[in-house]
Amino acid sequence: MRRSRLKKALLMLLLIGVVAALAIAWFVTRTPASPFDEATAISTPTAELIQRGEYVARLSDCVACHSTPDSKPFAGGLEMATPMGAIFATNITPDKQTGIGSYRLADFDRALRQGVAADGHRLYPAMPYPSYAKLSDEDVQALYAFFLHGVSPVSEQNRPSEIPWPLNMRWPLALWNALFTESEPYQAKNLTNTGEEEALWNRGAYIVQGAGHCGSCHTPRSVAMNEKALTERSPLYLSGALLDGWYAPSLRGDHNTGLGRWSEEEIVQLLKTGRNKHAVVFGSMTEAFNNSTQFMTDYDLKAVAHYLKSLPGDAERDGEPWQYDASAHNRLSPAQRLKVPGAQTFAAKCSACHGQDGRGQGQWIPPLAGSASSLAKENASSINITLNGSMRIVANGVPDAYRMPPFRNQLSDREIAEVLSFVRTSWGNHGGAVQEAEVKQLRERTDPASSNVIILQMR
Repeated sequence: MRRSRLKKALLMLLLIGVVAALAIAWFVTRTPASPFDEATAISTPTAELIQRGEYVARLSDCVACHSTPDSKPFAGGLEMATPMGAIFATNITPDKQTGIGSYRLADFDRALRQGVAADGHRLYPAMPYPSYAKLSDEDVQALYAFFLHGVSPVSEQNRPSEIPWPLNMRWPLALWNALFTESEPYQAKNLTNTGEEEALWNRGAYIVQGAGHCGSCHTPRSVAMNEKALTERSPLYLSGALLDGWYAPSLRGDHNTGLGRWSEEEIVQLLKTGRNKHAVVFGSMTEAFNNSTQFMTDYDLKAVAHYLKSLPGDAERDGEPWQYDASAHNRLSPAQRLKVPGAQTFAAKCSACHGQDGRGQGQWIPPLAGSASSLAKENASSINITLNGSMRIVANGVPDAYRMPPFRNQLSDREIAEVLSFVRTSWGNHGGAVQEAEVKQLRERTDPASSNVIILQMR
């Protein structure tokens, strides 16, 4: 009797397991629905639609990832490092053999907003489809028109990823998507503000959360590599994150590491010109400026700034507000600088541009006193830019004359650690000391070529 019951229980468990396996197999191999599944292709889209698509592509900064400085626009090939191995951006020109020339609108939509290629394989979330999922149907149609009719086809084979088996299996990404993405386009929020201000806020939220995919860099990620928040509903959204050798600072109202001391006009100025009195774009943000934000309309820039300034900071995370402390002047005096580690190096290598007071040179050379990178606990940006310098800012087609030079060949790991420790503990900065081993590790990981100019044409 007991044996019979045990046999029935085992058969039931087996049946449940088979049904669950079949359900999972169906779920991970199915083709997700698109609102364009029944859409008829537009043989000749209007010039206005193509132009709108080009602007959405600028907002989305597609060219930065799907091009290299040596390639034609959107031909792919850019290497992206991941903890599992390198992956390479794909060719998204309208070439029918190697690009997306054979994509229907529904195929394009699934790849863009759901991370599923036309042949059914799942895209790695280095493609920011968790953010692009917020794009409106109208903007998706415009993007499709631009990529199929406004971009020149390029025959360029895609490079396979270097992620080893079994980590390179794509089907688990369907489960990842189900857990960590939102599938609905952005829905405008009803605010208590005036109609004009409400529209401005919602436009800013749409750009930041969707096309701009700001959270891809500025929101911390969990062990599953998902962004811990996708909207302002969570205080973690845009609260700052370490990514690929850089620390993307908070875009919230944090006084020290965020935008708490910035006005809306100053945010607009940085996005439009690449600089303001608080900071100059560097690291990955230089690419975003060179290829995307400077091309945004004044209204959209204002909308982004308005939305970001609505995000409160977190005093518990951010700490006591920074206040300038002039006592570092004494440590830089000729009589004292040889006694203080890093002070002599700062006086010799840094003070001519950044000033002995650490306040920089107006909007041209950024301050080190009170800068987010000098106040953040994460020191990757401080080390990286000192080792490798900054890329050239290209505003309105004109390369910037002021640029942080690389010091990897001039200063040892110990010297860089000492001078950064001096900077991060002077003028009221409380980012903390930098260890020699941390400099050594980032020196080995980073490529001096990362300081090259990247400014790409859209066509």
